[in-house]
Amino acid sequence: MEFNKDTVIGEILEKAPEKAEILLEAGMHCLGCPASQMETLEEACNVHGIDVEEVVKKLNEE
Repeated sequence: MEFNKDTVIGEILEKAPEKAEILLEAGMHCLGCPASQMETLEEACNVHGIDVEEVVKKLNEE
């Protein structure tokens, strides 16, 4: 699966649950929150003050 800034957090966790570790390391500690299931990577990164391009790069590297 190719990830981008518009990928929904819930979709990442459903299709590639092993990627949760990358999101947690980036500072997204609320992956179980119902709202996060419908947020895009960009929206979540904006809320947490994280560079979305860096997260997308890490998700697609591993």
